[in-house]
Amino acid sequence: MNKEKGYYDFAEFLAKHFPYKVQKISINAGFSCPNRDGNKGFGGCTYCNNQTFNPDYCKPLMSVSEQLEQGKRFFARKYPQMKYLAYFQAYTNTYGDLERLKLLYEEALGVKDVAGIVIGTRPDCMPEELLEYLEQLSKRTFVLVEYGVETSKNDTLKLINRGHTWEDATDAILRTKSHGVLCGIHLIIGLPGETLNDILSTADAVSQLPIDTVKLHQLQLIKGTKMAQQVEQGIISVMNWSAEEYIDVCLSFLRHLSPEIAVERFVSQSPENLLISPKWGLKNYEFTNLLMKRIRATHTCQGSETSGCVN
Repeated sequence: MNKEKGYYDFAEFLAKHFPYKVQKISINAGFSCPNRDGNKGFGGCTYCNNQTFNPDYCKPLMSVSEQLEQGKRFFARKYPQMKYLAYFQAYTNTYGDLERLKLLYEEALGVKDVAGIVIGTRPDCMPEELLEYLEQLSKRTFVLVEYGVETSKNDTLKLINRGHTWEDATDAILRTKSHGVLCGIHLIIGLPGETLNDILSTADAVSQLPIDTVKLHQLQLIKGTKMAQQVEQGIISVMNWSAEEYIDVCLSFLRHLSPEIAVERFVSQSPENLLISPKWGLKNYEFTNLLMKRIRATHTCQGSETSGCVN
């Protein structure tokens, strides 16, 4: 862990796997989700609008190779020596026929300067035969599976229509690691009905699992989502923290998080035309600068509440 920074960051994690800089390039391979197509439900997660995290070059009308080449051109302007990770991001990227999945992953890995893949998916969409393939793939290239877990609280998962449980997440993580595949998770901070104690309980639960990375972001209320309708109708309420208040929550989370887990991010930024709240008027790097300032001022150390902090 970077002692000066106060936490184990994603760049430090990547440096353990690559002797050069790498950048994720997002891919939309045209997948669906089991809680959109009727397998688990309809409508998807109540907070979800995929437009909020797909870059302009990431369109399913383009092939995987075309999306990667366009992403490379975007990043190469500033970083001509960069290598890349093909990030299968949109929706559930293990939800499909095994042979088609293999073809898509191999297509991505066949693009010049692509040094590995990151696969975003759900914990209830990881069949054993796919894990067996990923185990073999990880012996020749970098493979990270990133599960959308969101919270350890089953009541919350039901409320937001995730269609899976914390037990499903635990099972998927343990099975993934048993195959020797790197495993990351995604969490949303500030989901409806959750208190600070609930959030820290999730940090404690996550810390008991063999996870390599975690991505956090604040709950964002997005136009056109079921959650936005529920808030407007007074069915639920959501936290509307200031940036400073959210930073306090992040620092508390860090203290409860195992120092063995790399933190990829703390915040996300949705398009201004879709975002209802919170509106902080900060770029991601500006938020991170404020966060780092507070970490230094408070001498926060990742894992200090788990007896794992290294000062």
